[in-house]
Amino acid sequence: MNRRKFLGQSALFTTGIITMPKLMFAKTNQKYGLQLFSLREQLPKDVKGVIAKVAAAGYKQVETFGYSKENGFWGLSAVEFKKLLRSNGLTTPSGHYGMDAFFKSGEINTIDNVIEAAKILEQDYVVIPYISPNLRQNANDIKSLVNWVNVAAKRVQNSGLKLSYHNHNFEFEPVDGLMIMDVLLKNTDPDLVDFEMDVYWVIRAGNDPVQWLENYPGRFKLIHVKDMDKADPKLNTEAGSGSIDFKKIFKAAKSEGVKYYIVEQENFKMDPYASIAQSNKYLRDIL
Repeated sequence: MNRRKFLGQSALFTTGIITMPKLMFAKTNQKYGLQLFSLREQLPKDVKGVIAKVAAAGYKQVETFGYSKENGFWGLSAVEFKKLLRSNGLTTPSGHYGMDAFFKSGEINTIDNVIEAAKILEQDYVVIPYISPNLRQNANDIKSLVNWVNVAAKRVQNSGLKLSYHNHNFEFEPVDGLMIMDVLLKNTDPDLVDFEMDVYWVIRAGNDPVQWLENYPGRFKLIHVKDMDKADPKLNTEAGSGSIDFKKIFKAAKSEGVKYYIVEQENFKMDPYASIAQSNKYLRDIL
């Protein structure tokens, strides 16, 4: 399942959220943030306005995506984007950076470009967000992938950052008898590679997030808080409103060393800004 597909429909931002006073969100928690991919349709149209609305919805942290050396973050250089975040009271501990070009060619400059942006933003984690299907067709592909992940991780560590891997559901499906998630966890250096668990995709794949947290203690440092719609499991919903038992997962996450909790929602039934504000309130109350 490709997270780059637009699964949901966009909605207009309501006036009520625009004017919502920040005092309503006085109680904050630095451990959770928003993956900006949730607003991928809105960001290219008005990056400055979207970031302001994310802050107005109560967030203090964001996880980035979409960077390229040529276009930066939606037309803003990494330096300009950092200034935008800071002017809205936002920090960014992690970012999703596509690495397919590196995994395919081994061109180290693709990693260096990512590192440059991450360091400018003062991020702690460079996150691998997705692996294209053509790079995971068979057992040899999986072994090659693990090798390149370790190479990238060493390069990232030498720059003072840490590499992390974000899962979907395909990592739990067998490829020549190998489960990609299991292979990555067992064959990447724990000192170099952490993992970002997307609990929604773990459950969509028929697995138990708590069991994975307990089986690999200390490996998952970030969690994507993405709830599952009760009526249609293929859809997301606001955190705490769906079928996923986050209280149970968060209890295990805290004991197993998770540092960051990141809201992500790929499709919406309500106004997306009202949605992310609702998820923010849920995390503010539960964490």
